[in-house]
Amino acid sequence: MNASPVTDADMHAFLDGELSPQRGAEVRAWLAAHPEAARRLEAYRAQRSALHGLFDPVLDEPLPEPLVQAGMPPPATRRGWPWPQLAAGVLLASIGAAGGWFARDLQIETGALARAVPLPHQAAVAHVVFSPDVRRPVEISAEHEAQLVTWLSKRLGTAVHPPRLGSLGFELIGGRLLPGNSGPVAQFMYHDVSGQRLTLYVSTENLGRRDTAFRFAQEGPVNVFYWIDGQFGYALSAGIPKDQLARVATAVYEQLESR
Repeated sequence: MNASPVTDADMHAFLDGELSPQRGAEVRAWLAAHPEAARRLEAYRAQRSALHGLFDPVLDEPLPEPLVQAGMPPPATRRGWPWPQLAAGVLLASIGAAGGWFARDLQIETGALARAVPLPHQAAVAHVVFSPDVRRPVEISAEHEAQLVTWLSKRLGTAVHPPRLGSLGFELIGGRLLPGNSGPVAQFMYHDVSGQRLTLYVSTENLGRRDTAFRFAQEGPVNVFYWIDGQFGYALSAGIPKDQLARVATAVYEQLESR
């Protein structure tokens, strides 16, 4: 009996050790006969490692004390807990647990954010959240690029276009809309033949700087080049070496400047 076709879901299950011994052997043999798929599997393995490297430290972080206190009922009302306030406290505590990584850059004061999350950190987190997604890494694919550009430009209130990076080995997958500190931002996603993914994060928020110099940040295993140009903030994120990412960032900058 012929083995059933190997899908991306099979590859992820193989990577996670979730296949039966028989199916695992079939996938292993199929990968040996398909080098391009094997390279893609290694890209998935690297992305999984990046996710662990960026988010595993959160598991060891204690909840910020304000969130712990927010989740506790007042001592005088233990018999008749104020359920609306308690529910709000539990929600805050849940957000704190899920978003512990952000707690380093955020301070909660009477339920409001005291300061904004830095651009490179926003971009890196968005990268590791969406780049490993196999089924829906973007909201609108590159096949509908005109629709994507129109949609994102309308939401951001200004024209935004994905740079062309084919000469550097990266092709556009598509893009999505994301929340920023005080408004919407755009994320364009690219990949190369090995499956390595790269994202460009575009913000139109007032970032308070006028210089256009490149800056480099390393957020866990993710390298980020970012810069400000007028009302725009750009951040290019990937798990590739700094020098390779710098070449891509230079090409993105030159294309954006020429428009």
